[in-house]
Amino acid sequence: MTRSCLFLTLACIALSACNVISSIVHDDQVVARVGSERLYRSELDKYIPGGSSPEDSAAIARQYINSWATGHLFQKTAEDRLSKEEKNVDKELEAYRRSLLRYRYEQRYIGDRLDTLITEAQLEEYYKAHAAALELPRPILKVRFVDIMSDSPNYDEILEKLPSEGGQDLKDLDSLAYVSAPRFFDSSDTWMDAAVLAREFGTDYSTMLGKLKDKYIIFDYDDRGETRAAYVFAIQYKGQAPLEYCRNTIRDNILSERKRTILDNLEQDLLKNAQDKKDFIIYENED
Repeated sequence: MTRSCLFLTLACIALSACNVISSIVHDDQVVARVGSERLYRSELDKYIPGGSSPEDSAAIARQYINSWATGHLFQKTAEDRLSKEEKNVDKELEAYRRSLLRYRYEQRYIGDRLDTLITEAQLEEYYKAHAAALELPRPILKVRFVDIMSDSPNYDEILEKLPSEGGQDLKDLDSLAYVSAPRFFDSSDTWMDAAVLAREFGTDYSTMLGKLKDKYIIFDYDDRGETRAAYVFAIQYKGQAPLEYCRNTIRDNILSERKRTILDNLEQDLLKNAQDKKDFIIYENED
């Protein structure tokens, strides 16, 4: 056998081996291709929730395939059309890396030192010291709400029992609402933003409050044969929010202040330690 024939034979064997290895590594159905990049069925299947209908699966698959293809097409186009300088992202990547490392270390540092215990006295102290920051942007209410068909045999009784404050009447209301009302909730002990309640009526809070009469807010939807009603146990239109309403906000603010203090101390400690070790030096200009 001549040297050229031997080389050709070895090349064919090598090519065949590569094809076999490739088929073993990707013994999978190709569902899309962009240039030399291929998307395989196994990768696509990871993004389709189990139990999805055929229609939903097809829609999710199409969305993922388009997103996958767009990503590769953008990269290829950018590689082809941007200048060498424009494609150099080393500085941006290094800046992002530093930022990410700093963030991760800060989170661990805070987690090791943050005191998450907030006493009632601390909540009240913050509440008194930040009255202006805790002004209500909108009215708040304590209500009991029901959505009921206007022709329900229990219509009158349910509306009549909405103001119930306990005992058998409240138990009866719960039972009647369970069997007759598509939607019912009791927020008679918890403040609710007027805008949130207004969404239950499908309107804005000003229009909703304009319907307030004798502690009831009632909207009749004749085209749907439906009534939505709320009984208002309490309402506050303006001023500083009650402590019980803004308790979670105050807690979050106190924790945020503690985190900021921890990070400020960390920055100062890092600078001081570096200066003490002569790792950080500021050179003064000497004129």
